[in-house]
Amino acid sequence: MDRRRVVLASLLAAGHQGGEALVPVVIGIVIDRAVADHSVTGLLVWLLILAVVFAGLSTCYRFAARVAEGTAEWAAHRLRTAVAAKGVDGTGRLSGELVAVATGDAQRVGAVNSALPFGIAALAGLLVAAVSLLRMSVPLGLLVLLGTPPLLWLAHLIGRPLERRSQVEQDRAAHASAVAVDLVSGLRVLKGLGAEAAAVARYRRTSRASLRATLRAARAEAGHDGAILALTGAFIALVALVGGKLALDGHLTIGELVAAVGLAQFLLTPFQIFAWVNGQLAQGRASAARIADVLQDAPAKPTESTMDLPDRGLLGIVTTDPHDLLTALEQHPGVLLAPHDADLFTGTVADNVGGDVERAMAAAAVDVPADAVLAEGGKSLSGGQRQRVALARALAAEAPVLALHEPTTAVDPVTEARIAAGIAEHRRGRATILITTSPALLAVTDRVVFGNLAATHDELLRHNENYRAAVLS
Repeated sequence: MDRRRVVLASLLAAGHQGGEALVPVVIGIVIDRAVADHSVTGLLVWLLILAVVFAGLSTCYRFAARVAEGTAEWAAHRLRTAVAAKGVDGTGRLSGELVAVATGDAQRVGAVNSALPFGIAALAGLLVAAVSLLRMSVPLGLLVLLGTPPLLWLAHLIGRPLERRSQVEQDRAAHASAVAVDLVSGLRVLKGLGAEAAAVARYRRTSRASLRATLRAARAEAGHDGAILALTGAFIALVALVGGKLALDGHLTIGELVAAVGLAQFLLTPFQIFAWVNGQLAQGRASAARIADVLQDAPAKPTESTMDLPDRGLLGIVTTDPHDLLTALEQHPGVLLAPHDADLFTGTVADNVGGDVERAMAAAAVDVPADAVLAEGGKSLSGGQRQRVALARALAAEAPVLALHEPTTAVDPVTEARIAAGIAEHRRGRATILITTSPALLAVTDRVVFGNLAATHDELLRHNENYRAAVLS
């Protein structure tokens, strides 16, 4: 929270509410000192004062709203940035949930920065009204001063259910967003498994639960606003009745009675502001708790691989069970792992490859035109063509360390030799790991790791029978 901007907005808003409270007071003075005394000069003077009051309160409101809204948006932006940074570090939460927290919750907490200045301003207007009433009548002033604290306490109690239901509403909305994001990101897989109906049914249940929570929160908010309005209305009616009784008893002049009735009507505005601020604070507290939970999550620490990665050149790895190796590489920071069965999406070949399309396609020996449009999952291509497009995409990423797992299992030997040469040329000067048993690919590597052995491909072929069996069988 930017305290200086909030204080500035509070002072400006207090000037607005104080000016609003002074309007009926000045009108009462006009009636008593100018109209009743038939003084044209006095009437003009007090009308000028009234105009100055109006100009002042209008200017104060204009700048208070600008500063308060700017502070609220800036606070929400900083919260969104903090949540996004936490998401990048890793929290273990679903991405949809983080999106909901970074948008809806951040906006609600930020809105507190605009609500607080107007709540303080409403209190200032209430004090100006109370002091003005005390100058006219001690009973009226005491009624306002002593009646306001219990009224505010009751408003706080009335806001408790709204706070609880607001938190549930945001929790359910975040969960629904998370499910929706996961559903969209995994849509192709779901189609392939034929699980679309089950996924849609799951989202429908989640969405309906979110809708029920939203409706309960809306009912709580409506009940909260209605109860606050009834409470403040009864209080204002009491002030008006006491003022009317004092006027009938001769304790108030006509101008003072007009001012008292005007102040009683004015009191509705501060109390409406209190109701609005109370609702904003209730929702803001619930959202702040959710943001705090995200920011306090322990960062997800990446699994560090103990593998001695090359700084440059091509490293071949021959293993009959690559699962653990692939898992370690996938979790190793700075390594791009490209599996041999990568999915393609609907669009052109160029869209799927990205980057320097022509150079990457040439290195991967892609024989499909760059502007050819692919069907869902690349089903319009042969297995070898799909594999080569996926390899071109991996090469186009230009990763500092690229790990390729069996990138040529679906191509013929001649094409495989072309691809091996293309990979070596394309990745010259950068680190590349080839997890494969292909002799053509291993032949272009600088060295090969086979179990506890590390040597060139030719050396291992000449001196290790197990290696020959693994790559030539």
